[in-house]
Amino acid sequence: MAELSLDLALQQFLDHLKVERQLASATLAAYGTDLAAFCRFVGERSGRRARRIGEVRTLEILDHLGQLEGKKRSARSQARAMVALRQWFRFLKAERLIDVDPTEDIDIPRFGRKLPSFLTIEEVDRLLAAPDRRLPRGLRDAAMLETLYAAGLRVSELVRLRLRDINFDAGYLMATGKGRKERLVPLGEVAVAGIRAYLEQARATFARGSAVETLFLTNRGRGMTRQGFLKLLG
Repeated sequence: MAELSLDLALQQFLDHLKVERQLASATLAAYGTDLAAFCRFVGERSGRRARRIGEVRTLEILDHLGQLEGKKRSARSQARAMVALRQWFRFLKAERLIDVDPTEDIDIPRFGRKLPSFLTIEEVDRLLAAPDRRLPRGLRDAAMLETLYAAGLRVSELVRLRLRDINFDAGYLMATGKGRKERLVPLGEVAVAGIRAYLEQARATFARGSAVETLFLTNRGRGMTRQGFLKLLG
């Protein structure tokens, strides 16, 4: 059954939403629009009009989300698209139409999340603008704040990041949360640029030739800690 085309798999899902879940027509139309856009993206990328649903991979979904951000779609639109994709593939797996859900390890984007939640938007802006990016420490601090803000990570997840956890080409990172569970999280262009600047211009200053794999380092060349990061918020 994994040989269903994307179009047929989409139609089955929309029928399920209409008949069994009885969604409002506006909600149903939103699902259809978001998922049809994904189908077009996959088809155009592969050069094949009749892609099979079982062929869709996680990286294609991440690339689609990145394309939406590149088109300056709103945070709400991006999150809505991810929710639609997740619901679609969960339905397909439950119906045994696919063997693997490619959205299972992707975190729903939390674009625009406040840092921390009690801060206002203006306070967040001031926090992100505070590091002096002319200095190595400022580049590091800015990269950490931008990453935390864009990916909606917990501080504990941020300080666990390793060099190999960042995929610049696809624009996502691999976060390790509680129970060592890993998940893929999309990154925005600003965060990617911040991490690149830190790696290219500042990290070597802290590493001092050590082979530490942790992405963000303290002034002493060790992996950043939760306490160390919280001091930055001072």
